[in-house]
Amino acid sequence: MVINDSQHGCFAGFLHRIIVNIIHSVQGYHSKTIHFLNVAFNSSGDSLLAGDRQGNIYVFDLNGNRFNLVQRTMQACTALAFNLRRKTEFLVALADYSVKCFDTESQELVSWMRGHDSSVSSISVHGSGKYAITTSADTAQLWDLDTFQRIRKLNVRQSVGIQNVFFLPLSNIILSCFKDNSIFVWEFDTLHCKYQLPTPVEGSVLFYKVFAVTRDGRTLVAGGKSNHLHLWCLESKQLIRIIQMPEKVRAVRLLEFLPDSFDGGSNQVLGVLSQDNIMRFINIETCKLLFDIGSPEEGISTAVISPNGRYIASVMENGSLNLYSVQALTQEGNKPPPSLFKVVEDGPKYTSEANKLIKKVTSGRSEGQRLEGPWKSKGRKIKSRLLKLQANASLENKENELPGGLNKKRLQALLKGFGEYPAKYRMFVWRSLLQLPENHLAFSSLVDRGIHSAFVNIHKEYPIKSRKLLRVLQRTLSALAHWSAIFAETPYMPLLAFPFVKLFQNNQLICFEVVATVVVNFCQHWFEYFPNPPVNVLGMIENVLAHHDKELLQHLIKYKVTSQVYAWPLLETLLSEVLTREEWLKVFDNIFSNHPSYFLMIVVAYIICSRAPLLHCNQAEDFEYFFHHRNNLDINVVIKEAYHLMDSTPLDIHPQRMLDDFIPLTKGQYPVFNKYPTFIVDYQAREREKIRQDEIEYLRERQLAHESEAKAQKQKAEDEAWYRKQKLLQEAEEQRRKILLEEEERLAEQRQSLAVMKRKLKVKELQLLDASRRRFLNYQQDQLQMELKRLDDEIARKASMRDQETAAAVQDIELQRMELESQKQLFEQHLIKDQEAVRKEMKEEVDVHRRKVDLEDQRVQRLIEIDRQEIQKAHAMAEENLAKAERKHIDADWRLQAQRRLRRDDQDREKCYQEIVKRLHDNRVKEAELLKAMRETEEKKWEDVTRKKAQLKEEQKVAAAADEHRKQFLDDKTNDALELAEKLQREDGNFGEHVDNRVLCRCWHEAFNNK
Repeated sequence: MVINDSQHGCFAGFLHRIIVNIIHSVQGYHSKTIHFLNVAFNSSGDSLLAGDRQGNIYVFDLNGNRFNLVQRTMQACTALAFNLRRKTEFLVALADYSVKCFDTESQELVSWMRGHDSSVSSISVHGSGKYAITTSADTAQLWDLDTFQRIRKLNVRQSVGIQNVFFLPLSNIILSCFKDNSIFVWEFDTLHCKYQLPTPVEGSVLFYKVFAVTRDGRTLVAGGKSNHLHLWCLESKQLIRIIQMPEKVRAVRLLEFLPDSFDGGSNQVLGVLSQDNIMRFINIETCKLLFDIGSPEEGISTAVISPNGRYIASVMENGSLNLYSVQALTQEGNKPPPSLFKVVEDGPKYTSEANKLIKKVTSGRSEGQRLEGPWKSKGRKIKSRLLKLQANASLENKENELPGGLNKKRLQALLKGFGEYPAKYRMFVWRSLLQLPENHLAFSSLVDRGIHSAFVNIHKEYPIKSRKLLRVLQRTLSALAHWSAIFAETPYMPLLAFPFVKLFQNNQLICFEVVATVVVNFCQHWFEYFPNPPVNVLGMIENVLAHHDKELLQHLIKYKVTSQVYAWPLLETLLSEVLTREEWLKVFDNIFSNHPSYFLMIVVAYIICSRAPLLHCNQAEDFEYFFHHRNNLDINVVIKEAYHLMDSTPLDIHPQRMLDDFIPLTKGQYPVFNKYPTFIVDYQAREREKIRQDEIEYLRERQLAHESEAKAQKQKAEDEAWYRKQKLLQEAEEQRRKILLEEEERLAEQRQSLAVMKRKLKVKELQLLDASRRRFLNYQQDQLQMELKRLDDEIARKASMRDQETAAAVQDIELQRMELESQKQLFEQHLIKDQEAVRKEMKEEVDVHRRKVDLEDQRVQRLIEIDRQEIQKAHAMAEENLAKAERKHIDADWRLQAQRRLRRDDQDREKCYQEIVKRLHDNRVKEAELLKAMRETEEKKWEDVTRKKAQLKEEQKVAAAADEHRKQFLDDKTNDALELAEKLQREDGNFGEHVDNRVLCRCWHEAFNNK
């Protein structure tokens, strides 16, 4: 048997004892084989779990001959366990040292368990399926599989290491085996050590690597780097036997007992996988080799035996997976008397792996043949057939069979012969007939938009017991609504989609695409008259009914029963209300296999086949009840009648003339569905959104009202408690007031005596303050006199220096004139002197500017001092105001005298400058002849000088504007300070101090303007 799948893998099977050989290969530009790493059976042994190197986890249903990709972990698995209490869950240990639990049906992550620092080598599950032990080289951890919490952690020294920790079957005993050959037995309930197995007898010590326990938990077999196996009796805690394997065996890699239904759990057959990749099965009592599997050319990497003892699954060295039938391998041998030390004898081998035959058998049947199970084989022959999967077959759903392409005509012939498709193949046949594209990305984009607002409260209208079914229905309807807005406004869409949701609830993608295909093809022209029923489609049904059964139509018209009563309920529910599950499936087998018009013919056939009870109805309620409930009707007759209508209806009224042929959904993206009046749907959508917003607002207001009422109740209770508390406080206050009155009378007497003492101290304090104030005023007057004297000396010194500078300047000018007359050739030196003169002039301007800045800084500091003084004045006493006014008056007079002296000094300096300028003018007249001769040479330089002077003037204008702005700012601040001072002085009644301040500020302003 060879099964090829270009997308996911290929399977090859061998005859003889191998049921199936599974090879996971990826075909493409570079074909490669993906190796399987681990396998595990479930507790019943009818399902197999396998993980490959890329992290893909597959479940193989051995009874149903199907497989399913249940998870992609994206990393290699190191251990598997499939015998949990919840049958659909399994544990997988991954290369990142974590252990995860997944569900095979929902394919969702159940839990993620972390805690190991190295690779997990084994997972042992308790017989109840509620607990598990995960083992790595340095630790073993006990987990609760109900809560997925760690119960206990076993740590060991790095020098010792752990070989394995596992549960004994059907008991509450834990066995821990370490790398130093020590084996401990623990009680699971208390986690106390029960005993330790003794050291083996001298000469028989081997380093244990692998272990196996019989199902009754009485016998332990251990092996390692030797061809010896040690059999321990766990009841007597003694080594009861040492088995020597053949000489070809140098090390044991795996030990597995072969279960037998008739041995009572004391398993006798042991599978031993050695270093030569051959697994030998021996009888531990007779020490006889029964059979072996594997060969040096096709060796076994690891193996596992199903709990029911029917299958052996082995991972081969080439990465493939073999499944063996134990029934074809086993044969019971003789049982010789037991002995302490026995040697395995090479007995007759019933099968030889070297004699395996690979045979491909092809037959005349269609490509969609199924795999024959091993239990149906006769003798030693197992038939194999060549199967090809469709290119679009998905491995990710439960309905994924292993058939190939189907022929529609042959299916129709099969359908007419049997009336329905086989139940096991029905889902696959439907998917083939509907040609589903399986657009995973497009469907994911629809699902990712979330639940549509139209179906948020669908559980209120359709109270479905199964939460899973309700969730799938909600997601499918939401995806349809996101695909096309009409489906969010269609009230019967849940009724139409529910039968398919119930069928495909485990694969939402297939469910959505089936419903979408049905809507696009079998519900043509349904939405053209939305929100009214499709009168055009109902008219087709009525025309066909009128042609084939006029009497029944006249009866319906007589009692005013329109097509909206007898046809529309059947259409909008897809006949699910009037048919049982089996009848409905049979009907849709025929609908999907024929033209879309056949669906309408089924409705007409149902009405015609029900003519007898309908002709007896004469009430409108009876007609409505009839078409909304199941009736005693043979569905095979209805189907046959529908085919008759398809063949006998005239072409002019045949629905096939007005309905398009079947068109499958497009691949990649779903087609646009806009065959409906968009303005009505948009209006309803807007109205629905408006109603939803109003409802949200109403709920919010109701919540606010409830909160307000609760707050009012709470406030009322708080008020009552407060009033009670206030009453108690008033009573306590009255008592304390009486006590306070008595205390106040005693304090009043004490205050009177303290007031007398304070008055005496205040008088002394005022006397001291007055003395200190007078002493300070005298000291300040002395300082001012010394400052005036220093200024006089400074003015005299500067006048003397000015005279000296003037005399020196005159001498320099005379000398310069003489030098110009005598040395005209020193032209360049004169240019340097002119530059020095310009630099001196700039220096003088900078000095003037610096003095101006110093004066402005003094003014700002004075303004700050005035503000600080004014704040102090507001809080000072009236006596201090008078002293300060006298001091400021003296200071203003002194500053006025100093300013006048500076002005006289400036006037003298101006006269001196005029004299110097006059002499310089005379000197320039004498130099005119020389300058005329030099002008041509200096013309270019003077152009640069002119440009730079223009720039300097602009900068001076900017500086002047800044000075003016700063001056205005200081004036404004000074006026603000003066206004504040006037306000404070008016409050204190000190008008004299205000006048002195005005005089002082006016003097400062005059001095600044003169500068």
